[in-house]
Formats: sequence, C-alpha cells, structure tokens
Amino acid sequence: MINTCHTLVLGGIRSGKTALAEAQAAHQTAPVVYVATATAGDDEMARRISRHQAIRPQDWGLVEEQLDLGKVLQQHAQLTPAPCLLIDCMSLWLSNLLYAGGEQLQIQRDAFLAQIEAYPGSLVIVSNETGLGIIGMDPLTRQFCDELGWLNQALAQRCQRVVMAIAGLALTLKATPGSNTL
Repeated sequence: MINTCHTLVLGGIRSGKTALAEAQAAHQTAPVVYVATATAGDDEMARRISRHQAIRPQDWGLVEEQLDLGKVLQQHAQLTPAPCLLIDCMSLWLSNLLYAGGEQLQIQRDAFLAQIEAYPGSLVIVSNETGLGIIGMDPLTRQFCDELGWLNQALAQRCQRVVMAIAGLALTLKATPGSNTL
C-alpha cells in the first residue's frame, strides 16, 4: 500500500516518464483517474492518444481537460476517497494555455497550484524537463521554456516526491520522509 503522496515525474521526450507515472498510480489503493491535457489536433496525435488509452487499465477513470486543471482537482477532492489523479502532462497543458492567450496562463496556473496544496488524495503529475536543452530561437519558444521551468519549480515545491525519468529509470530528486518510492 502506498501513502497519499504528491509526486512530480519529470523527463525528456520518450524518457519513460509516463510509464513511471502510470506504475506509481497503479500501486495506489484509491481509484485512479487519468487526467489528460492533450488535444488531438492531427492524425499523428490522435494515434498517440489512442495508444496511451489502449494500454491503461480499464478500471481507471478518464477526464480530458485542456485548461482548467484547478477545477478538476477541486471536483475530485469532494469524492470519498479522493482518487489518485494522474495528470499527463504539464507541457501540453502549458501549450494550451499559451494558445488560449490573455490572462489564462496566470489565472489557471495559480488556481491549479492552489488546488494541489489542498488536494487530499495522491497526485502523480507528468512534465517535460526543458532545462537541459538549447535556448529557443524565437520568443514563443523562449516563453514556453521559461514558463514550463517556473511551473516545474512550483510543482516541485508542492510535491513530496520528485523523480526524473532517464532511459526509463527513475532518479529520485526529492523524497520527503514517508513518501513512497518507484
């Protein structure tokens, strides 16, 4: 049995971060709800989403939310027991917020971070680590990398566990006493 824990799983593209996050969620005693932030904007992305759906356990719930993750956490916090929410992933969510424009990024980010602190169940949050790459050549790419880096830092502060996925292996970056391990 795994105690209630908020976990951030970081990694690069195809690093194995989603598989590690899914393994973490699979060990929970509470029901699991997969919170997907992706949108199927093209055929290739639709195939990726279908592959992800096909390998998830049938008894896991699914919520598709591209912008208002704070609302998702708030709604699920009302359930008894609060389910383990596996949120995949922050980079796609951030892209959606940047595309939405205006003040949405700050409003949704603040609401989500506040709900993380209040959420009574386990959370497993997946995010890309962009801090290991080159500096983007255009302003939007630089803004995306900056915002994702700041978001990852804020998430790491609020999570009891932070792991980095490298070649499918978990490197523990933070583990507070009593937090579970992968």
